Amino acid sequence: MNQKTFIEVCSGAGGLSTGFIETGFKALLLNDNNKNCVETLKQNHNGIEVHGGSMEDINLDKYKNIDLLMGGVPCQSFSQAGKRKGIKDKRGKLILHFIEMVDKLNPNVFLIENVKGLLTLNKGETLKYVLGEFEKLNKYKITYEVLNANDYSVPQNRKRLIIVGVHNNINKEFKYPKKHKYKPILEDVLKDCPESEGQEYSKEKHDIMELVPEGGCWVNLPEELQKSYLKKSYYSGGGKRGIAKRLDMKKPSLTILCSPQQKQTERCHPKETRPLQLLESSRIQTFPDTYIFTGSLNQKYKQIGNAVPVNLAKAIAEEVMNVLN
Repeated sequence: MNQKTFIEVCSGAGGLSTGFIETGFKALLLNDNNKNCVETLKQNHNGIEVHGGSMEDINLDKYKNIDLLMGGVPCQSFSQAGKRKGIKDKRGKLILHFIEMVDKLNPNVFLIENVKGLLTLNKGETLKYVLGEFEKLNKYKITYEVLNANDYSVPQNRKRLIIVGVHNNINKEFKYPKKHKYKPILEDVLKDCPESEGQEYSKEKHDIMELVPEGGCWVNLPEELQKSYLKKSYYSGGGKRGIAKRLDMKKPSLTILCSPQQKQTERCHPKETRPLQLLESSRIQTFPDTYIFTGSLNQKYKQIGNAVPVNLAKAIAEEVMNVLN
């Protein structure tokens, strides 16, 4: 049986592609426009062509018979936390270029990974528009679903929207992966994790976080400290449970983000009073311990935080492989 081939655009640090490669796919081209991500891809995917720069500049002529075109086509425009400019944003337009690539390359399957905020952006109109543009190609059966990584052997609650198109020439339909029986917790990856580089707290922050028990957050602080630490947020209502948050060994992690210590989205180690280190964050994203991230400390955190967890990618890859076989 021929090895199934793919191209990935907007690859980031390579979580999605690593999962597909480990499932038996062959990468013909990986692409990203961030120089640190490009270097990370080169370090970990020896012998695979890596294109640094915009996906709009890729010469498609030599990739006509690929099985799969996929990518984490930019989601900043669609993030629930962002400004939600959607298609009007330059980054949003890259999704339209991806649709052109699908039309030109005619892959057997295409896959887009995005934030779940795309479902509700502009009351669902943005997703409807994107799907409508794909449907105009009149070639693909398109489905989408939000998957939580913790259901697929990832010790983290992280929800991602997965859109899959299967070519009309293929008479098999794509099925989203069945949830795994065991849902991993932080203890599975943090216990005995070797030391690695990482950010540190200021003395003031350290003293505050010392008062927060495992699994707790700002509500566990004395009231006066709550007021001084949260400032105006204290009076704004809402949950705010990510503020001064200490993780819990017996539960999955909250979503790993681009920095392990932002005031609104704290990710303090469950047992020690410090932010998660790089290897800990990488393990929570289910990268192999041997995976190399390049760039500054902050750039490495960012790459890990933006990645698709490798085990989630594997679960999806197995189902794509089922369709292609």
